[in-house]
Amino acid sequence: MRTKSQSSVNLKVIFTCCSILIFLIIFFARSNISSSSSRPLSKTHLSQEEEENQTHCPSTKQCTKMPISLSDALVHYVTSNVTPQQTFDEVSVSKRVLDKKSPCNFLVFGLGHDSLMWASLNHGGRTLFIEEDKAWIETVTKKFPNLEAYHVVYDTKVKNSDKLMELGRSEECKSVSDPRNSKCDLALKDFPADFYETKWDLIMVDAPTGYHEEAPGRMSAIYTAGLLARNREDGETDVFVHDVNRPVEDEFSATFLCKGYMREQNGRLRHFTIPSHRARAGRPFCPVDVDRRRR
Repeated sequence: MRTKSQSSVNLKVIFTCCSILIFLIIFFARSNISSSSSRPLSKTHLSQEEEENQTHCPSTKQCTKMPISLSDALVHYVTSNVTPQQTFDEVSVSKRVLDKKSPCNFLVFGLGHDSLMWASLNHGGRTLFIEEDKAWIETVTKKFPNLEAYHVVYDTKVKNSDKLMELGRSEECKSVSDPRNSKCDLALKDFPADFYETKWDLIMVDAPTGYHEEAPGRMSAIYTAGLLARNREDGETDVFVHDVNRPVEDEFSATFLCKGYMREQNGRLRHFTIPSHRARAGRPFCPVDVDRRRR
């Protein structure tokens, strides 16, 4: 149904689509300029599209054709009337990290209207989407077959979040391990093996559904994202949590991703940088608060 505010809504849609278009064009230009000095990818991480480009393009100077995945994203967002779930400023937070780390391994909880954008901003890397709605996966991947998505099932509910928070404060939940071997009830244990065995450089928690009491909520997704980051062999993982204006996302991200690891909050998005706990024995689950150190 059309409303009186349709013209203003259309202007917002046009502005958002143009903003995303500028994002992708700048990213592609940056990738071309830095391609000669960027680190090489092993063949196992190259997509079929990239292997074809390598076969037919003997040198960087001759490889000027826009990748199909990027051209698909440009056409999609310019012609779509549906805006992504995150605002321009919120997207900018994650994009700045992708500018530095891509191509990389990027895990995203949720398959949404912004998925093609995330995959394009991580062009040349691997972007895996974890989604609870099997029918939605089929709809999206039919339109964009290059997107990689796994269907998963959650066994939690938002109405039980207080109980899960209490369980999460137990010693079992402060122990760092592969989530499949964790004794913490918050850990996600029955996902595909690839979910646990990949060293993720970025993790975005923007799912599962969490806006009503019977929804699965993001309690386990947030906890497990932190566990995956801590359990990597070395380095650090950037973790982003969206919708922190809601109690579950606010409390669980602050508790299990730790305020001491938080880098910034912009709108409804929080950015955490979590180091490997396996690389340094004895590291506390959360860093000691700065104010407590001074006492």
